[in-house]
Amino acid sequence: MAFNYNFATLAFLLCFLAPSFAALVQEQPLVLKYHNGILLKGNITVNLIWYGQFTPIQRSIIVDFVNSLNSKGAPLPSTSSWWKTTEKYRGGSSSLSVGHQILHEEYTLGKILKSRHLIALASKTHFAVSSINVVLTAKDVVVDGFCMSRCGTHGSTKSGSGRGTYIWVGNSDLQCPGQCAWPFHQPIYGPQTPPLIAPNGDVGVDGMVINLATLLANTVTNPFNSGYFQGPPTAPLEAVSACTGQFGSGSYPGYPGRVLVDKVTGASFNAYGVNGRKYMLPAMWDPQSSACKTLV
Repeated sequence: MAFNYNFATLAFLLCFLAPSFAALVQEQPLVLKYHNGILLKGNITVNLIWYGQFTPIQRSIIVDFVNSLNSKGAPLPSTSSWWKTTEKYRGGSSSLSVGHQILHEEYTLGKILKSRHLIALASKTHFAVSSINVVLTAKDVVVDGFCMSRCGTHGSTKSGSGRGTYIWVGNSDLQCPGQCAWPFHQPIYGPQTPPLIAPNGDVGVDGMVINLATLLANTVTNPFNSGYFQGPPTAPLEAVSACTGQFGSGSYPGYPGRVLVDKVTGASFNAYGVNGRKYMLPAMWDPQSSACKTLV
């Protein structure tokens, strides 16, 4: 079973497109119910499978992000303080660290991939309950549903080595940055607010960080479709996907909210990471307040 992380703007912008209709609909409280299943807690290894051409700098942005999730060295607001919200879900903390990295630079499965190809790539390293296998596809790789209905996916599968979880995230730089790399690119739909400058200077990869952050949080809190979510299990609202489009205080449809700005580069961010990195991370649902929580 796979769960798609859908576009960050489509449903979020409907209230702009039809405000009179939205006013007639009573807003439902956001409560992610716990469905009594296993959550991913303790030490979790994140294996990275790179499919297609990524530069060493692009790979380092992603690796530093994962390593920042549990680092105590970065100043506040930090990537690790964002991740600590997952501790409020049952079972304690989830400590993530980068494990294996596998490079598939030769496009061995071609440049047009189906969902079965993603699972095959994720299977390049063993599945286990204590690991998450992440497939990252390059900007010239077309994935089934990418840019039409999803920016990434998380799911679970069984193999000879056991049951485990996987994530896929694509680089949208050439295909749909207005959908999967917003707010670093002009949106295709809704209010046309000016795009923000990406904190690491790479619209596609900085967009991948937002989507990867979303899917990592969704995975550890709902790995096997029996954790925390609201709505139908086939299309759940999860820890971060329930808070679409919110990055700073005062956010509203089409406006990401008030975030931090680097005085030198003009880039926007809301979290510090390791090695001097800066990232933009989405809001996460806080079980204690039953509300979406932003870092700034």
